[in-house]
Amino acid sequence: MAKKKILLLSDDLRMSSGVGTVSKNFVLGTLKHFDWVQVAGAIKHPEEGKVVDMNDSVREETGIKDASLKIYPISGYGNQELIRQVMNIEQPNAILHYTDPRFWVWLYQMEHEIRQQIPIFYYNIWDDLPYPRYNEFFYESSDLIMNISKQTVNIVEQVAQKKPRTDWDCTYIPHGIPEDKFYPVDEKSEEYKQLLGFKRQLTKGKEYDFILFWNNRNIRRKLPGDIIMGYKAFCDGLSKEKAEKCVLVMHTQPIDNNGTDLPEVVNNLCPDYDVIFSHNKLEDKQMNFIYNIADVQVNIASNEGFGLGTAEAVMAGTPIIVNVTGGLQDQCGFELNGKHVGYEDYREIVSFHDKDKWEHNADLTWGEWVKPIWPACRSVQGSVPTPYIFDDRPRWEDMATRVREWYETPKEKRNSFGLKGREWMLTEEIGMSCKNMSQRFVDHMNTAFEKWKPRKRFTMYQA
Repeated sequence: MAKKKILLLSDDLRMSSGVGTVSKNFVLGTLKHFDWVQVAGAIKHPEEGKVVDMNDSVREETGIKDASLKIYPISGYGNQELIRQVMNIEQPNAILHYTDPRFWVWLYQMEHEIRQQIPIFYYNIWDDLPYPRYNEFFYESSDLIMNISKQTVNIVEQVAQKKPRTDWDCTYIPHGIPEDKFYPVDEKSEEYKQLLGFKRQLTKGKEYDFILFWNNRNIRRKLPGDIIMGYKAFCDGLSKEKAEKCVLVMHTQPIDNNGTDLPEVVNNLCPDYDVIFSHNKLEDKQMNFIYNIADVQVNIASNEGFGLGTAEAVMAGTPIIVNVTGGLQDQCGFELNGKHVGYEDYREIVSFHDKDKWEHNADLTWGEWVKPIWPACRSVQGSVPTPYIFDDRPRWEDMATRVREWYETPKEKRNSFGLKGREWMLTEEIGMSCKNMSQRFVDHMNTAFEKWKPRKRFTMYQA
């Protein structure tokens, strides 16, 4: 039986962005079952107008002799005429869209045309409340919605509940992390010697007792300035001698027009403590070294679809501190009254980011690898394409408290907690490995193919 061909619309899977990285992971993980064609977006793509045959590359990487991947690079997010041309040439069996839908509005404006021929699948990254009623059009236009977080499943179901359908599915597929690329490095291995060399280079030979790591884009919602202030508040609570043996490593672009001038923040607001900027592009092996070098990884973004770098740290066996918002909630391993919280539970819970309700609730527990921070306040942000979304802002003082708790945890115990996080991610129930993610893609897409029927024309449902 011939494999079905999927046309993927997302960031170029050769890029290091979160969307590009995850696109690569699930494409490579499903090449045994599907052939892939990608319309590959980038801000300004250097290969725009070319057609890139990736068959030899992916066959060598996966060992799958008939693996098939072709890339159509574009600058920006394409247009209707381009997709018509690619569909005519490639004859795909489905379109899979993965990123923020507002970047690809034109796709959904022609959904009636597409769905006369093939289904539209959507891998949904929406991360926060309140329910985005303005996304209803995108949900209505999809035949299968796969969601990266438990809260996102709940959001889709709440938004779409007034339009009952029997020909679509809404399901949960968290991002999968490659367990063979992110793992604890054995101190007795030859690789560990390489790690130590990398560490000396990173710290310029200075020995530290405690390394706090932050790995994110320098943009406002990631709160990089708050990270620095939280680190300062932590160091302020230590003796001078102990503070000198601590360091914050920030893997980001230090100066970004969409964020801030972080060296100036350090120079003016945190001049007495060590902050290291790592801004060069690192390969997976080097990133794994940093996760292993770090004593703790922190992510206090005010809204976060998933937090890919944080999940990579957990897979590498590194303890974490996270703000309880969006997909970061999924990485906490929450249990309520001793029962693992599944996406079905979010219909009643809505979210755990209610500080007053959950912070000191004895019925709520979380994994030993994480110390959560509950948002202290919320603000409504927005733009023309995104009219409203909550910003869940934590206090940097609360971050400092959590850092201090990890700092005071003996290193061996801290490491053992980190390993429990990796074990948790690898379970089939949690499904945060590439293997589990890919299998869920295959299962849900095959089910959608079985159920799908061409829609003759888009029609509005009656109230």
